Amino acid sequence: MKNTSGIYAALFLGVLAISTSAIFVKFADAPSSAIAFYRLGITALVLLPFLLFSRKRLREAASLSGKQLLLIAASGILLGVHYVMWFESLRYTSIASSIVLVCLQPLFSLVFALLLFREVPRKSAVVGCLVSISGCVIIGMTDFRIGGMALFGDILAFLAAGVVALYFIAGQAVRKTTGPVTYTVFSYGIGTAFLLVYALLRGDALSGFSPSTWAALLGLALVATVGGQFLFNILLKRVSATAVTMSILGEPVGTCILAYCIFGDVVSLQQFLGICVILTGLAIYFLWPALREHFERRQ
Repeated sequence: MKNTSGIYAALFLGVLAISTSAIFVKFADAPSSAIAFYRLGITALVLLPFLLFSRKRLREAASLSGKQLLLIAASGILLGVHYVMWFESLRYTSIASSIVLVCLQPLFSLVFALLLFREVPRKSAVVGCLVSISGCVIIGMTDFRIGGMALFGDILAFLAAGVVALYFIAGQAVRKTTGPVTYTVFSYGIGTAFLLVYALLRGDALSGFSPSTWAALLGLALVATVGGQFLFNILLKRVSATAVTMSILGEPVGTCILAYCIFGDVVSLQQFLGICVILTGLAIYFLWPALREHFERRQ
């Protein structure tokens, strides 16, 4: 991996941006389908000029094959389904419980990569993944609720983790031959169309929201999606889907920090311990191969 430090810095910035997602969703007083619709739709509109005013990207878009378009459409629909499931889970369970379960996505990525591409994960990747997920569980342990609608919310968050892992797997395949802007505009555009149909079939409102809700929707699109999700789309050409989903395990850390800054929530000893465990797992995943190679060269 060339320019490893630059890639890690970009992953860090993406995780910091995406850590705002749950907070913006909590501020948005709108149906889950509407929140997902505007998140993808606004992002697609923001990036559309970068496609329309670039001859290179327009040529790239015109030359997309049927297989590429199918993968792009699948990724857009998968992301839309993920957002609906996750946003809906936040209505039934707590932020901590939902994020902990959504953060299981690296496990799904490892399994899907093995089944679909026969990619056998290295031992340090599996260990780092399990350690980080353990940290997520520590953060949300006291927040889990058994039974009732909270359990329904937890199930939705768990399924959302599997769906978004498939989205990144599809994106990894597309990004080998397609630029990030072209891929994102088409993918998010198709996802937006899917969510529009879904919202209309459900009879969910797509307008009439308060100014604070519109502000939250803009923040969700511009900060969490352009600054986070789109950045991950750029990186998918240089890192694996598993590496991206592993980096997203840092989201609970960012959410805890933001909750402290915005709401004044004190970081408890349990949360601090969980944060330390998550960072240890991420260090094992991302740094262990380089450290091992360094020590082998010195011997």
